[in-house]
Amino acid sequence: MTDFQSKGPVVAGSARTNGSGSASPLGRRAAAIQQFSVFANLTPSEFKEIISAAHEKLLPRRETIYNEGDPIREVFLITSGCVKVTQLGPNGQEVILRLNGPSELIGAQGLSAGKHHLATARAIQTSTALVWEASIFETISDRIPSLRRNTARILGERLQEMEERFREISTQKVAPRLSHQLIRLLNQLGRGTDQIVEIGLSREELAQLTGTTLFTVSRLLSQWEKQGIVSSRREAVVVCDVQALAALSEEG
Repeated sequence: MTDFQSKGPVVAGSARTNGSGSASPLGRRAAAIQQFSVFANLTPSEFKEIISAAHEKLLPRRETIYNEGDPIREVFLITSGCVKVTQLGPNGQEVILRLNGPSELIGAQGLSAGKHHLATARAIQTSTALVWEASIFETISDRIPSLRRNTARILGERLQEMEERFREISTQKVAPRLSHQLIRLLNQLGRGTDQIVEIGLSREELAQLTGTTLFTVSRLLSQWEKQGIVSSRREAVVVCDVQALAALSEEG
């Protein structure tokens, strides 16, 4: 656990070792991390410079990473696990704005303006992340245009997804909206084979993500379970028939 929480810089592809002489977890995963879209079109030396400025951090399940209103001090790149970004409504009800899985950035919005976080980020499962000080990430982005372009593209894609979800909430009934959201989550958070995929979210979290009630989500999942489309547990939904679920998402 010490490796994950080290505050020292991380050098990509290095042979940095722990006390037993074995390579660090990040060193062993550097090749996979280099494939993340935020590092697209970077030279090996640019990638090494960016990674060397970060440290890797363990995010225990349910840990709050930052709160709504906090100054933006750090940028996080999720390398494993899942983080939810939420806001509270006037009545105190939590709404999930987005789920962030491996390869996704959090905390990068509003860097140049020195703004505060507009939402809260919390790990929903034990996760790990690369962490940069916000000022350092901004300086490196100025020096490496490809990193800035990649970050802008990622934030643009995130905005497009938010627009799609807003349209779904405004125009679709809950059943196709929930099925569409589950389809969207398959690639992002799903674990399993092409036929059977597990999504590690509770019914309450699915309700927060789709803008509906826990009762409605529970009723729909129970119906779909009888049809053999899903199997739900306390904090997970298993998609048993991806094609049938996709067909539900196309209904009006």
